[in-house]
Amino acid sequence: MIWQTSRRRIGVDRVLIMAILNTTPDSFSDGGLISGIDDAVRRAEKLIAEGADVLDIGGESTRPGSARVLVDEEIRRVIPVIEGIAKRFDVPISVDTSKAAVGKAAIDAGAEILNDISGLRFDAEIGEIAARSKTGLILMHSRGEFETMHRQEPVEDILSEVSGSFQAAIAKAESFGVAAERIVLDVGIGFGKTPEQNLELIARLGKLTEAFPQFPILVGTSRKSFIGRILNDAPVDKRLPGSLASVVVAVWNGAKIVRVHDVKDTADAVRTVEAIKAEL
Repeated sequence: MIWQTSRRRIGVDRVLIMAILNTTPDSFSDGGLISGIDDAVRRAEKLIAEGADVLDIGGESTRPGSARVLVDEEIRRVIPVIEGIAKRFDVPISVDTSKAAVGKAAIDAGAEILNDISGLRFDAEIGEIAARSKTGLILMHSRGEFETMHRQEPVEDILSEVSGSFQAAIAKAESFGVAAERIVLDVGIGFGKTPEQNLELIARLGKLTEAFPQFPILVGTSRKSFIGRILNDAPVDKRLPGSLASVVVAVWNGAKIVRVHDVKDTADAVRTVEAIKAEL
């Protein structure tokens, strides 16, 4: 299986580690840690050394209760960082945005993947930009608008909901001319789902990988609140064991990309799972 971006063909026969690098002051786990381009470049160097295959750079927090960031402010946060990292390292850069203007500026700065939490629902022009620029495109499942996506009433059948959303997002992307080999599907753990539904998606991920065999499936569980709930309300910095367990199960069930904060520990866990699966 190949994931085609605007700059390279990325093999996904082994699981890819997507490292989170936020330039936000208010992200739930790592907000405010990056104070400038030098900080970002040093952080990127560390993540790559630890085993990151892709760097996912975001300038707008999507945690519960977060507010939308103006386009100009999001561009101010992410573009210098993308430029600085792209000049220094030959690593695929993804921009985590649901705004077409930010995505276009990021591509011009060196990004080769657009990561849209709305699956083209908030700003469909992202699909047009992805097609024109031939970037990779991550389509994530979420429900509701930006301000309400964490306050949705739960659906009865989360697997059918995610599957239907994927079908609609893929059709929309392909209508703009995005090739299938450029698309990755993200199940959207923590977005419009109950804690139990998050667990169900991980446990039954194989159903989705079977339904969408052409597309790599991405799972992002790192440090999320449903893990804290399982671990007796553990704070964000105490959720590593739960994060690793969720990644291990997701990879066992077919995830091809995992989006994480703790790269070295996750990479070690993933390689171990792959070694065990190779003996089946």
